[in-house]
Amino acid sequence: MKNKLLILAAVSALCACSRPAADTSRTIVVWEQEDAQVAPYIDSVFEAFRKLPENAGVEIVRTHYQTEDLRSQFQAASLAGVPPDLLLGPSDTAGLYAVSGFIMPLDGHFDFSRYNKPVVEAITLDGHAWGVPVSNGNHLMMFYNKKLVKAPPKTTDELFAYCAGPARQLKLERCMAFDMGEPFWMMPWLGAFGGWPMDGKTPTLDTQAMRDTVNFYLDLKYEKKYVPMECDYNCMDSMFKEGRTAFIINGDWAISMYQKHFKQDFGLCVIPRLSKTGLYPSPMVSGKYFMVSAGAKPDKLALLKRLLEFYTSKGNQIKQYQALTRLPALKAAGLAPEITSDEVSRISLDQILKGRPMPMATEMRAVWDSARNYLGMAATRKLEVDTAVRKMQENTDRKIKEMNQ
Repeated sequence: MKNKLLILAAVSALCACSRPAADTSRTIVVWEQEDAQVAPYIDSVFEAFRKLPENAGVEIVRTHYQTEDLRSQFQAASLAGVPPDLLLGPSDTAGLYAVSGFIMPLDGHFDFSRYNKPVVEAITLDGHAWGVPVSNGNHLMMFYNKKLVKAPPKTTDELFAYCAGPARQLKLERCMAFDMGEPFWMMPWLGAFGGWPMDGKTPTLDTQAMRDTVNFYLDLKYEKKYVPMECDYNCMDSMFKEGRTAFIINGDWAISMYQKHFKQDFGLCVIPRLSKTGLYPSPMVSGKYFMVSAGAKPDKLALLKRLLEFYTSKGNQIKQYQALTRLPALKAAGLAPEITSDEVSRISLDQILKGRPMPMATEMRAVWDSARNYLGMAATRKLEVDTAVRKMQENTDRKIKEMNQ
């Protein structure tokens, strides 16, 4: 109810101060939720596009939001009839926007065969592609400090041997860190135990694989003490940068930041194979996408199409990798020697191949909310694992039923 009231209030505010009745056919409004270090690259591409002779007079207005703020603001603006022209972000909210009629399917406007298949699959719902892929990945992987680790572990047995031996000899605060309160970080381990949160559009949370995953978390935290007791994203990032932990599981979006911070001591590898099952952790794979507001008129749509084709051209996709170390979504760019010869891209691609596309179904919103709540309760021992997993499923089913009413 609180979220609905906030959206209604935002709608009222947007209606009260909607855009003036001016010619906006040459102005492109873009909303995004990228990290601050990405903004200069985005602006550089926009500026290069504006300098093309055919784009004289084109203005591009970029506004940054935090991830959850972007979702609520875009919903409110769409309901008020004053949405941005383009939304740049991951695919996890695209399903909600698609079924709400806030973004348009783009199949008839772009040739999606030019892009890598998995990154297109992650933005496909009901047979339609709802966004133009900008990067391939947005996946978790493992990073390590070469000052502390001689060689990356290939299995969890090797990882735990390091944690029990060298890590303690070095008096590290903890052996490794990752955001154990956020279910996005849980999904690779769920895959390693043979599970997955969705089967099509059906949530599959009350499973033995989920129970094994949560118990694995508890063992790392309370028995082995290899991970921090309480540590969110900023905490784990600080621990790793300050040398208080040897390993971190973080996303490919952090590669360039860690490269600059650690320089020659930066190491990365795939998340080690789970020795207990013999399976590799399977991080969710998607990318970043430009989504187009449903109300775009034909003349504006033609301009937006030119911008997105320019943004994802082979040259710009290669420049993006060089600036941000994000794998390109465009097939031709991925084959360029500037990328194929780089060890970082090879390891990142190896991790992608061990992952699975992030489900775009709107039901995933209910999965995220319920998993976050009950994972937290189990991880803090406020609920028994069996109870937490059962309630996780029940609450997800209830939320989906409410969504469909």
